[in-house]
Amino acid sequence: MAKAELTRQVTPRAQKVADQLGFELVDVCLDRENTGKYLRIYIDKPDGMDLDGCEKFHRAIQPLVEDYDYDFLEVSSPGVDRPLKRDRDFERALDTPVAVKLFKAAEGQKDWSGVLTAFDAENLTLTLADGREVTFARKACATVRPELDYDEILDVDEDEAQLGLKPGDELAEEES
Repeated sequence: MAKAELTRQVTPRAQKVADQLGFELVDVCLDRENTGKYLRIYIDKPDGMDLDGCEKFHRAIQPLVEDYDYDFLEVSSPGVDRPLKRDRDFERALDTPVAVKLFKAAEGQKDWSGVLTAFDAENLTLTLADGREVTFARKACATVRPELDYDEILDVDEDEAQLGLKPGDELAEEES
C-alpha cells in the first residue's frame, strides 16, 4: 500500500480515538528510515501532551492499525514549535513571530522571519523587523513554524541562565 493511501486510511481511525480521548489529532504520517517504516501519529491538547496521554492513545490506536504495513508505531506530541499546516494552526499563530522556509528563494532568500499578520487559504503575510510586509503563497512554503524565545518560555532570568540554572533550581547558600 502506498504511503499516501495508508495515511488516508489511518487518519479517520486516529481521529476517532483522539476525539474519544479529548485530544487533537495533529498529523499522521508514514516515514521510511534505514531501520524501517515508522507510522507516526502526532496528538495534542490545550494544556500540552504528557507521556501518560501518549501512552493511552498508543494503547487505544494500536489494535486499530495492526493490519497495516509498518514496522514501528510512534505516538507523540508535535512540540511547541510544531509546523503550522491547518487554518487553526495559523489562527493560533496570528500576531506572533514565525519562521518561514520557502521551497524556492524569493528576493534571494529562502528563510524568512517576521510576525504573521494575515493568512487565508492561498497566502500568508509577514511583517518583517524593518516594517515591510511580505506575502507568500502557502503552497510555496516548505515549512512555517512558530519562532520561540526559549528564555521566555522557561522564564529564565539572565543571572540564572549564566549559571546554567533552570526554573525551580535554587542556589545553595554558603555556610559561614
